[in-house]
Amino acid sequence: MSLTLTPNIPDPDDFYKELIDSQRHMDDAQAAMMNCKLVLLLANHIGDRAIIHEALRRAGGAV
Repeated sequence: MSLTLTPNIPDPDDFYKELIDSQRHMDDAQAAMMNCKLVLLLANHIGDRAIIHEALRRAGGAV
């Protein structure tokens, strides 16, 4: 399996709106914490360390 780089979310604009709306009443620190939790939840869902490593690398992380 490899990291999916082509659009793969149905209704991406709706997803983005949902993400932004979910943080609308948060301060910056709360929103950052939510984003960290979301990353960890989704990484756990993916479960494949090679895919997660590639995503970290492509996102600009020093891995």
